[in-house]
Amino acid sequence: MENFSERGNVLASACPSRQILQHLTSRWGVLVLISLHSGTKRFSELRRMIDGVSERMLTKTLQELEADGMLIRKSYNTVPPHVDYTLTPFGIQASNKMFELVDWLETNLGRILQQKSKNP
Repeated sequence: MENFSERGNVLASACPSRQILQHLTSRWGVLVLISLHSGTKRFSELRRMIDGVSERMLTKTLQELEADGMLIRKSYNTVPPHVDYTLTPFGIQASNKMFELVDWLETNLGRILQQKSKNP
């Protein structure tokens, strides 16, 4: 039986935390976590909220985050199909961290862009 009480080491190439971090911080992973921060969403709602994401990439991102234990996919036997996505406790924690980072970025965007234009 594996011991899951040990801390991961994201800097080690073989550490599973590296793959999970990649899913959480991917282009679409961050945006899915931010979108689900306010509560359960349907696939179509997520697609509308996240401007620019393709159906294929959203599906792939949701599958990765579900496999990592960050969200729960609940499918209803209806026509048309109805699927909800909800953050798990781990997903809520990750979403809170992402939300903080995105809030910091948006709050400081003007100054960051100003600094960026000074140092091309």
